[in-house]
Amino acid sequence: MNFSTLIYNIQQGLKNIWRNKMFSLASVATMSATIFIFGIFYSLGINFQAMVKEAEKGVTVTVFFDEGIDQGKIDEIGKQISTRAEVDSYEYISPEKAWETFKNSYFEGDENIAASFNGDNPLINSANYKVTLTDVAQQSSFVTFAEQLDGVREIKKSEVAAGVLTDFNRLLAAISIVIIAILILVAVFLINNTITVGIAVRREEIAIMKLIGAKDSFVRAPFIVEGIVIGLVGATIPLILLSFVYHSVVSYVANEFNLLSSMLTFVPMSEVFAVLIPVSIILGVGIGYLGSRFTLKKHLKV
Repeated sequence: MNFSTLIYNIQQGLKNIWRNKMFSLASVATMSATIFIFGIFYSLGINFQAMVKEAEKGVTVTVFFDEGIDQGKIDEIGKQISTRAEVDSYEYISPEKAWETFKNSYFEGDENIAASFNGDNPLINSANYKVTLTDVAQQSSFVTFAEQLDGVREIKKSEVAAGVLTDFNRLLAAISIVIIAILILVAVFLINNTITVGIAVRREEIAIMKLIGAKDSFVRAPFIVEGIVIGLVGATIPLILLSFVYHSVVSYVANEFNLLSSMLTFVPMSEVFAVLIPVSIILGVGIGYLGSRFTLKKHLKV
């Protein structure tokens, strides 16, 4: 296809959009709504995931050792733990550190009771590794591994918390997929109607073009351009709106809810849109292209 033919097809595609303004606007609006809601769910999802990941840091697996175990064996267990892919980090808690933490938590303001122990550490056998996992869903596999280690006496885990966080992630993903799938189908349906009307309007012109030897690709091209332009415009509008909404929400929470903003850490806007922009454009152009191709195959006899 030479440059002049490309320009002609682009012009014809734009004319088709103008001829069928109402259908085109409906298609753009639906496409925009689809990608806007996709963007909302993605923004919510990535922030919820960040919050869940932060919450997961509090869901640890504690590995206790056999009584009388020597430090060399403890270090060896630590090396074995570090080789596991599901382990994000681990920390050795000595009996002394465990006792200091316990005293600070339970004897605050009543130090005389703690002093009565006279250096006798009641948590002498409480040395442990506190293990944080990359994903709480992998807790059971790590526990199975740790229970088989020589020198390990007991494993303490948080099954309820791990289960709740895992189920929440799955539920959020399932809801997002269903809603986006429904909106994509609606967008494809409206693009289908827009292209069908364009074919009906230009049926005589198409027939003449075929009689004088126009190739199938030449006839199809303006309609493909029409679908792609609708998809591109339908992706650009919600991205502009989403950037404004995201920035406004983050700023509003930070300014109006100081306590909440200290508890919640929003994912930076640049990080969100680094994924959202290319995905939205690909999604919009892809839906527009596939919608027009599907319609042409079904209705256009060339």
